[in-house]
Amino acid sequence: MLIIPAIDLKAGQCVRLYQGDMDQATVYSEDPVATALRWQQEGAQRLHVVDLDGAVSGAGVNTAAIEQICRALTIPIQVGGGIRSLLSLEHILSLGVSRAILGTLAHRQPEVVAEACKRFPGQITVGIDARNGKVAVQGWTESTDLDAIHLAKRCQDYGVSEIVYTDISRDGTEQGVNREATGALAQAISVPVIASGGVASAADIELLLPLEAHGVMGVIIGRALYTGAVQLDAVIQIGTRLA
Repeated sequence: MLIIPAIDLKAGQCVRLYQGDMDQATVYSEDPVATALRWQQEGAQRLHVVDLDGAVSGAGVNTAAIEQICRALTIPIQVGGGIRSLLSLEHILSLGVSRAILGTLAHRQPEVVAEACKRFPGQITVGIDARNGKVAVQGWTESTDLDAIHLAKRCQDYGVSEIVYTDISRDGTEQGVNREATGALAQAISVPVIASGGVASAADIELLLPLEAHGVMGVIIGRALYTGAVQLDAVIQIGTRLA
């Protein structure tokens, strides 16, 4: 299973939110590039970066930091937050980003996502963030009545390469990944799924491994890495050993 460290950017700093609340942000580093290099050096094969300010505002805010990270690292980088048009998508990919994560756009302008998949095959990921199974958009500040699995099936038809599924209620809480919801979504589609939100310990990684058979190919880890509750090299070994 692919273990993916997360870097969430707010005002150019590495932070972690609690349940997606921008007002509950803990700053862990003022040097995103150094943090990214650390995760690469510890064995990460991919990095997950989110422009939190961009996710809320609808436009890229931390693009300078993202470009610096892309220049410094050799591993693939996936980026989400504030990508709301083909123009902004083209710009973020031009920085050296390997995969762009579209969230709000998939709900509000699905035709743009379909076109993006045609223009950039293999580089479009959709981020589905949900509360109680319902999709949230605009940096998690707006709830919808759209079912997460329904959106996942729709995105599969567009040709997206992966789906990142986040249970907002678990994000930043270190309460464990919502295995049931993640597994149900993965079984409903054929597109690979990356789990996100709630990893608290190495045991959570082991609990997720059986879901690989259903299409859960990776997991994003944030707060637990920064607090030291999880050691990146150790969980990478678990994923490799038990996969």
